[in-house]
Amino acid sequence: MYKILRKKSLNPTVTQMEIEAPLVSKKAKPGQFIILRVDEAGERIPLTVAGTDPAEGSVKIIFQIVGATTEKLNRRQQGESIHDFVGPLGVATKTDGIKNVCIVGGGVGCAIAMPVAQEFHRLGANVTSIIGFRSKDLLILEDEFRACSDRLIVMTDDGSYSRRGNVTVPLTEMLEGGENFDMIITIGPLIMMKYVTLAAKPFGVPVTASMNPIMIDGTGMCGCCRLTLNRDGNKVTKFACVDGPDFNAYEIDFDEAISRSRMYSDFERHAYEETCNLFKKA
Repeated sequence: MYKILRKKSLNPTVTQMEIEAPLVSKKAKPGQFIILRVDEAGERIPLTVAGTDPAEGSVKIIFQIVGATTEKLNRRQQGESIHDFVGPLGVATKTDGIKNVCIVGGGVGCAIAMPVAQEFHRLGANVTSIIGFRSKDLLILEDEFRACSDRLIVMTDDGSYSRRGNVTVPLTEMLEGGENFDMIITIGPLIMMKYVTLAAKPFGVPVTASMNPIMIDGTGMCGCCRLTLNRDGNKVTKFACVDGPDFNAYEIDFDEAISRSRMYSDFERHAYEETCNLFKKA
């Protein structure tokens, strides 16, 4: 069992927890993830490691309440425990040779982008962060990004905070203005990452996308997290859990990934509604 040391609401739909998991905390690096189960009969879900404190033995996770399992997880309180917490899994974000990086995060994907930005800052790279949200009410981690960024741009779709528009607007402006990034790292909704990639392509800047498809076992055996990459004219299958989650964004078949991500949306919505009804009756 893994104890919940601290719990904090970041906005109405996003929660941060710090979990007592000394072995994971000791080894986890930015870009990696864990798989947890809330209880013995629970679903396995992947969540990115949003931070660690090896001295305390804790791991920070940030999740959006979108389905049955995240609803159950959010019902757990500080001092209670979750059943399984396995990791670190996946390949850590590559940082070698990158001195000028642009981190582009969207929505709850900013929870994944934040530790990556912090790591580049720690290594002495120049960090530009662009983070986007639908509205001010959904804004998370602004202070944390500001602390690790040489330049921070906050965007809201409706203009309710900071600058109005999506994340590709300031990115395109910077690239057209001659900004020469060594790497753009984008993390967020698939459609956002697709258009970040399209915006960067005319300028030839390398783009890495962090993928978070459906996962079950975290070892590549179930095949649920498979992605199609278009590499040198050939279609190549990779698995996000063992080959990623970071991939060359120019190779990713985003349209296929978007289609696959919607496969279980009706089932998940039904499971979420059932879970909420069970809690109401309890």
